[in-house]
Amino acid sequence: MRTIRYRRLALICVLAGLAGWAGSMLAERWSLPVPALSLTGLLTVLAVVVLVLVLGLRVRRWRISGGKTSLDPIAAARTLVLAQASAYAGVLLLGWHVGVFLDQLPLWQLRPGHAPTWSALAMTAGGAVLTAAGLLVENFCRIPPDDGPEGTNGTDPDTPDGEGEYA
Repeated sequence: MRTIRYRRLALICVLAGLAGWAGSMLAERWSLPVPALSLTGLLTVLAVVVLVLVLGLRVRRWRISGGKTSLDPIAAARTLVLAQASAYAGVLLLGWHVGVFLDQLPLWQLRPGHAPTWSALAMTAGGAVLTAAGLLVENFCRIPPDDGPEGTNGTDPDTPDGEGEYA
């Protein structure tokens, strides 16, 4: 399995931001509600963050113990997949709500305390936290390289940078 590429995350964030900005602008033009998740969505995002961290700490505990405790390899793989999916979902939320927030920002002078603007700002923070949790748990799932033959320190010269071995 490959590690998450930060450039790809940045590109997804920018594209989602442009889509959020355009969606907010079109919704405003057509007198539709602002396309931002409500604050209850933030509670869901925070629940996912807690779940990802709890499962990631289980893998980290195994890794720190040097493999002395038992760890189901399927559970570790599922934790890795959940962490990567959380990072991608978080960056999508982050980008979309940054776009919505930037479109709604000029309206603060006209409507102070505009709820969708605060909601977009809160979901931006939630997306950033979800992305960070996903990247952190992905790092927990990485197996440190063993000393390989001929002093290669376990690295394979045919493996491109950015790919690693996971628990």
